[in-house]
Amino acid sequence: MKRLAVLLLALFALGTAAAAADGPNANFHLDEFARLPVVFNGRHQPIDSLAANALVQIRERRRANLEPWKSWWEKPRMASATEWFATLTMRPDEADTWPTFRINHPDLISLLKLPQKERGQDGKHYSWNQIEPGFKEVEDQARRVLEKKPDAAQRDSFDQSVLKLRNALTLYLRLKNTVIPTNTTNLLADVEKFRAVASGFATRRNDPEQRQAIVGEIFNWDMLESFDTPLIIPPTEANLTREGWTRVAASVVALSMGDNATALFRTLGDIRKFQGRPGAEDAPLMASLRQRFNELLDTAMPPKPVPASLQAYVTMAEAFRRGDSVTFNSTLAGYRQQLASNPAVAGDLTKTAREVFFNQLAPFYTTMPIYVTAFLLGCFYWFNFNQTARKLAFWLIAAGFVLHTVGLIFRMWLEGRPPVTNLYSSAIFIGWGSVGLGLLLEKFWRNAIGLVVGSSLGFVTLVIAHNLALDGDTLVMLQAVLDTNIWLATHVVIVTLGYASTYVAGFLAMLYVVRGVFTRGLDEATGRSLTRMTYGIVCFATLFSFIGTVLGGIWADQSWGRFWGWDPKENGALIIVLWNALILHARWGGLVRERGLMNLTIAGNIVTSWSWFGTNMLGIGLHSYGFMGGAFLWLGGFILSQLAFIALGSLPPRYWRSLKHRPVAPVQPGNPPPKAGGKPRPAVA
Repeated sequence: MKRLAVLLLALFALGTAAAAADGPNANFHLDEFARLPVVFNGRHQPIDSLAANALVQIRERRRANLEPWKSWWEKPRMASATEWFATLTMRPDEADTWPTFRINHPDLISLLKLPQKERGQDGKHYSWNQIEPGFKEVEDQARRVLEKKPDAAQRDSFDQSVLKLRNALTLYLRLKNTVIPTNTTNLLADVEKFRAVASGFATRRNDPEQRQAIVGEIFNWDMLESFDTPLIIPPTEANLTREGWTRVAASVVALSMGDNATALFRTLGDIRKFQGRPGAEDAPLMASLRQRFNELLDTAMPPKPVPASLQAYVTMAEAFRRGDSVTFNSTLAGYRQQLASNPAVAGDLTKTAREVFFNQLAPFYTTMPIYVTAFLLGCFYWFNFNQTARKLAFWLIAAGFVLHTVGLIFRMWLEGRPPVTNLYSSAIFIGWGSVGLGLLLEKFWRNAIGLVVGSSLGFVTLVIAHNLALDGDTLVMLQAVLDTNIWLATHVVIVTLGYASTYVAGFLAMLYVVRGVFTRGLDEATGRSLTRMTYGIVCFATLFSFIGTVLGGIWADQSWGRFWGWDPKENGALIIVLWNALILHARWGGLVRERGLMNLTIAGNIVTSWSWFGTNMLGIGLHSYGFMGGAFLWLGGFILSQLAFIALGSLPPRYWRSLKHRPVAPVQPGNPPPKAGGKPRPAVA
């Protein structure tokens, strides 16, 4: 049995393994290129992560299908995220022809006059060159949405598609200018031209023509700096700090203007922000900024030699453009040796190697088909009580749980944080806790109920996490208010375990309703088992949600100076505690029996989902970290589904296939006999 489970796991791992570069780029060492460190959005990361996260935002996949109109058996040309990034940054003319952008809304496709499904076109994926004629229309529509519908809750699917495409185009342009700016064909020649102008200005600072020339050069490179491209130039020996990374544009200006480059760019940025305001030209602040710029210009340092990192990237880009894999690979190897000898970057090299390994391992993607297979085996067991199916499902879930745990621990190691730091990691952790509770239930009741509930919740939460990852990097920098490891490890972890256990109880109740209404499999013994499981998990959920909420109040007092402020997220956590307490009191007081307990527990899924996602959608409160418009319909659909389950659970016993075949219960105190002419009361109601 264990060997069969291992064989299935090996097949799952092969199915999710990342594909190596093929076609014309097969000879380039892109796997080593993927490990080069960069800085983007404030995080030190490998090119592999930068490329994959960007491709997910643009195309919703971690690989680029260059022939999406072909079916899988036709073997379409696939490009890894790193190959796509290398092509975009070093061979942009070719990348601009690849169908990278995914557009799902038919009205937006029609507005941009893009081709529908036809030969060589699947009607969903389009290239930069195809969308380029409609750039102005996209920008105009995006401006209309932002001005007329500032509240994200007001935007319809078309508005969301417009903003999503605009963000994807902006990200694409930022990455495109990472290595070789699009307005230059020979970067080093342009650098030497800038240095010559800077040298002339250094000898003739009072010459108006020299001043105009140097200002023009600085403004040209400042335009590229404003693209906010990834930082790929590491700190030099003279600036051995981990925060000394720069962009290509800033590095070029630093070559000619010395250490004043950063201050020059910052001052120019302030001037740009202020220029659009009424009366800005006459304002004292504008005059002060211009004076500051001139002072920095007059105190510019002598030119510096071209850094080896910039030279290496330019050489690799030219070699990649020519298809010269030998030069590319040798330059790449030499550059990695330079980084390893730089004390400010050596640690980043180690970290990026770990992160690339984690990306290739893809533990959460590999775990998803494992949970689905185990779920199907658990359901199969109920049809014929085949112990082989149940045992195989158990070992598969156990192996998936181990892989799930490895993924969580690896993320903690990479971040240096507890397991839950954002919504993505909360989904991963809730799934992990649910699977663990499912295995625990199966250990006590060997009836596959824990396996089915645990595997289904594990899969669903991983799907939620996958969709949350479409927003980009999941290892993001923490907001200042969250940057406290002790509270992340206590309050957040404990309250998230409360979420997980509440969901487990709710799914057990849903299983009770489905088996009771639609099958005859809910016999008296199974009903008692499900009731005990649900009751025990609700007790567990009440304890953890209560302790987590109390700890959250203490954290709030330390962060904001008050224990409780009726914030929507705080209210959501309190509602979970109160609802679980209501379930227990209703059960203890005899107000509900089996079916009533199950209906109340299913309602707990609604309460928990509101606290987990709904409070963020309000866009208000100290705990709201961003509106997720795409999740609104999914949340609404989930709530409707839970209401449907409650309606099924409230049907009279005569409509339950399992209950109407139960023996008649003897008359007991509190269980009055049926009315005259009425049907006999089942033993469990």
